[in-house]
Amino acid sequence: MKFKRPTPEPANFQLAPMIDIVFLLLIFFIITWQFSRAELDLKVSVPSSTDSKERESRTYLEIIVNVRNDGSTYVNGEFIEDDVLYDKLFNITRIERNQPVRVRGDADTDFQHIVKVMDICTRAGVWNISFATQVGGSASN
Repeated sequence: MKFKRPTPEPANFQLAPMIDIVFLLLIFFIITWQFSRAELDLKVSVPSSTDSKERESRTYLEIIVNVRNDGSTYVNGEFIEDDVLYDKLFNITRIERNQPVRVRGDADTDFQHIVKVMDICTRAGVWNISFATQVGGSASN
């Protein structure tokens, strides 16, 4: 006696999970792109260094302070006064003691402006300060 085997139904390609994953990836890349844009102030040309290294990890909690060549200070693309910067850093360090701050000083700015930002960070309780440099003409912040 010969039994007829039931033929399996053809496999269907499910589009809904694939569309979900594509949208999640798109959202992820848009959000990370926005965080990296805060670091790029095109009016700041950081100095070059032969010993600078490519940063291995970028923390999105890092505060990037851009000091332009005229001494003006910018955070997240917005001009910020010294006392407002101090208040902002002081309030953050009360919550997060290990708050990293990256200073991107223009290569043509007076060193006094960089020292002023360092003093503000020190008074606010920030000890985790780093400086942006570039290697051979390409920015490596």
